[in-house]
Amino acid sequence: MFDIVCLDLEGVLVPEIWINVADRLKIPALRATTRDIPDYDVLMQQRLRLLDEHGLTLQDIQKVIADMGPLPGAREFLDWVRERYQLMILSDTFYEFAHPLMRQLGWPTLFCHHLDVDASGRITAYRLRMKDQKTQAVRRLHELNFTVVAAGDSYNDTGMLAEADRGIFFDAPQSIQQQFPQFRATHSYEELKQEIMKK
Repeated sequence: MFDIVCLDLEGVLVPEIWINVADRLKIPALRATTRDIPDYDVLMQQRLRLLDEHGLTLQDIQKVIADMGPLPGAREFLDWVRERYQLMILSDTFYEFAHPLMRQLGWPTLFCHHLDVDASGRITAYRLRMKDQKTQAVRRLHELNFTVVAAGDSYNDTGMLAEADRGIFFDAPQSIQQQFPQFRATHSYEELKQEIMKK
């Protein structure tokens, strides 16, 4: 039995934030995620450039996020996990984005990153907690003698999944599943529960 369940946030528990922002604000190029551009710095520099070009502030993005909610069944799934295991959310989102979503998920522990924002609300930069923090977090949990099962949906989750005692894809695109066949693919919370509980 595992000690800790580590989950990605976007695509696993909540919709992709940037895709929702892109659709609501009608900026198709903002739809790109780590599923499309595996290099996170390249992706974030593109996003910051697009925000500047369109004159968008943190408040504009937060308004979109405020209308989002968790994926159907996510809160119930997290409650199921918390009854049986310790739970940790490891995400490449930002605390400035995640706050309203964490409230709806019952305030799970979240490790993610920070944004630098100027007085006008313009996002000027992003600050990673550390490079590849998802993988590093699982590695440190192992050093504390915890066993870990991890689930994610994208390229930036594969290091975490490989480091975990069991790595599971949740609703990952077929193209990513084919590149990483060593990770069991699940497409519903019920399937994910079954994989977590396997001996």
